[in-house]
Amino acid sequence: MKILSSYSIKGGVGKTALAVNLAFALCEAGHRTLLLDLDPQGAAAFYFRVGSAEKFRMRDAHSLAEGLRKNIRESDFPGLDIIPSNLCYRHFDILLDGMAKRRKQLRKVLEEFKPDYDVILMDCPPNITLLSENVFRASDAILVPVIPTVLSKRTLEQLTGFFRDEDLPGDMLRPFFSMVQKRNKMHREIMADLPASHPGFLKTAIPFSADVEKMGVHRMPLLAYSSICEAAMAYRALCNEILFPPGLQS
Repeated sequence: MKILSSYSIKGGVGKTALAVNLAFALCEAGHRTLLLDLDPQGAAAFYFRVGSAEKFRMRDAHSLAEGLRKNIRESDFPGLDIIPSNLCYRHFDILLDGMAKRRKQLRKVLEEFKPDYDVILMDCPPNITLLSENVFRASDAILVPVIPTVLSKRTLEQLTGFFRDEDLPGDMLRPFFSMVQKRNKMHREIMADLPASHPGFLKTAIPFSADVEKMGVHRMPLLAYSSICEAAMAYRALCNEILFPPGLQS
C-alpha cells in the first residue's frame, strides 16, 4: 500500500482538485483507492456527493482508526472509497499532542487499512500543524501544487525549508505546476526557472481551466464528466508520472 498526500501551505492552488481527480485516475488505473478528506471544510467529499463523516470521539490511535473505518463511504465509482471530513477533525492536533510518538501516529493508524487498499490519498488542510507533521511522516510522497506566481513559489520554499529544519526527507516532496496560464509571462518565467532548484518537480503541469471550476456544479471529478479536455488529460498524465517512478511502483 502506498500513501500519498495532496498538500500545500497555501490555499487556492488546486490541492483538492488534485486529490479528487488523482483518486479517480488511480481507481481508473485499477488501484483500490481510499480518499481520506482531512480538511474540515470537506470539499473533496462534496465533489463525490458524500456527506460529512459521523462525529466520533478520538481518544487514542485505536479509537481514531475505528472511527475512520466506520466512516468509509463507497463512491459512485467502484474501487474508490471516501472517508469524508467532519468538523471534529479540528481536534486532531489535541488528540495527537497527548500521544507518545505524537508525530508518527497517523502512519500507524493508516497501516490498518493495508489489506483493503492499494493506495491511500489524503487531501490535507493548508497549514503546518501537528497533523501536518503526521501527514509528512505517514506519506510515501507529498504532492504539492504550485501556481507559477511569486507567493506560491515562496510557500514552496517555506515548505522545503521546514523539511530541511526538521530533518525530513526532501525527496518526498513532489511539486508540480497547477492552474497554469500559458499566455502569462510570469507563469512562463517561473516555470522555466523554479524546477532547477527543486529536483523532485514533476514534469506534468495542470492548466487553468473553467472545466475544473465546474466540478462544484457537477459534484464529480473532472475526469468523470469531461474526460478528454486538456486538464483531464493532464491529470491522467500526472497520475502516470506519479505511479511509475522508482520507489512508487506497487
